[in-house]
Amino acid sequence: MRTDYLFTSESVSEGHPDKVADQISDAIVDLFLSKDPEARIACETLTTTQLVVLAGEIRCKGVYENGEWAPGAQEEIEKTVRQTVKRIGYAQDGFHWEKFEFINRLHGQSAHIAQGVDAGENKDEGAGDQGIMFGYATDETPGLMPATLYYSHKILERMAADRHSGAAPFLEPDAKSQVTLRYEGSLPVAATAIVVSTQHKAGYDENDPAKRAQLETYVKGVIAEVIPPVLLRETEYFINPTGSFEIGGPDGDAGLTGRKIIVDTYGGAAPHGGGAFSGKDPTKVDRSAAYITRYLAKNVVAAGLATRCTIQIAYAIGVSKPLSLYVDTHDTGTVGDDKIEQAILGIAKLGGLTPRAIRTHLGLNKPIYQPTAAYGHFGRKAEGDFFPWERTDLVEDLKAALA
Repeated sequence: MRTDYLFTSESVSEGHPDKVADQISDAIVDLFLSKDPEARIACETLTTTQLVVLAGEIRCKGVYENGEWAPGAQEEIEKTVRQTVKRIGYAQDGFHWEKFEFINRLHGQSAHIAQGVDAGENKDEGAGDQGIMFGYATDETPGLMPATLYYSHKILERMAADRHSGAAPFLEPDAKSQVTLRYEGSLPVAATAIVVSTQHKAGYDENDPAKRAQLETYVKGVIAEVIPPVLLRETEYFINPTGSFEIGGPDGDAGLTGRKIIVDTYGGAAPHGGGAFSGKDPTKVDRSAAYITRYLAKNVVAAGLATRCTIQIAYAIGVSKPLSLYVDTHDTGTVGDDKIEQAILGIAKLGGLTPRAIRTHLGLNKPIYQPTAAYGHFGRKAEGDFFPWERTDLVEDLKAALA
């Protein structure tokens, strides 16, 4: 394994068109779960100039049952979508929360999928789809996340907070960041390049050197507060390298749910199974199994069993028992990877990692998902019922199982 290298991760802001789509999809998930914890949702969103389209399959008591919409349900969905866009901050000529055309093409869940997923007298709840899911943790940062992605997220989170508070009134919602770190001995020692492209008010470009300098100074100040100074000794900065970024968001580029899955997870530092998270209820193992594998990997590292850990799990649609569990500690483990696998499968509270056991253990049948849809699903502080997969409450169980 290489110990000296350059590695890069990117992030995108809550105003990026794909992230607007993700947040709308997860707002719909939360709306339905708030009314029916057993709701089934697969909501895809398209955003473009003055248009938002929903499509997908749903089942929800009090909202959509037996092929019929409940009175007022569609109006509540539209209100939820518009309020999500308003919260992000879009009130522009090309994309305005009050003015965009809204099209709802959600419809009932396939009966053939339902019969495989739903629990019955002679079967447990099955996985909502086949697939492989991965979880990862590393001791590079306090949240046990890759440092390149961690800092990329933090830059944009800070900029969004300043935009919302009015501290940076020249910013608009759309933005991207990218951080390249030089690693020595598998630990980050320097940020060699940082890229930030942010949508801005009119005039903050090369046509007005003073305003352009103000924008660059602000962004570099954010970077200096987010990234430790020791890492910024040899940094090359690229701030709005195209020169101007006034047209952005869904007006500048169409957005779709699920196109930023590497931003959502580990910034490329670990494998990804390919399935998106946003817009899906927790019976879909694309989401819930990715959360449990992150939870397991994080607890392995937090327990001191490894400094890096990747976990893969696989399912078949309609089948409750996972097909496989694979642990890789990348030659950093204090015990054999096979022993960790056995320990995980032997912990009773995990219930054999069936879809229902995952949902029960992590408490996933709650409206907790919209906050996940920007700045990453992992490595963020667990507050209340949000981000329960970030808890490290399995550490003692793992230690006991391996004693």
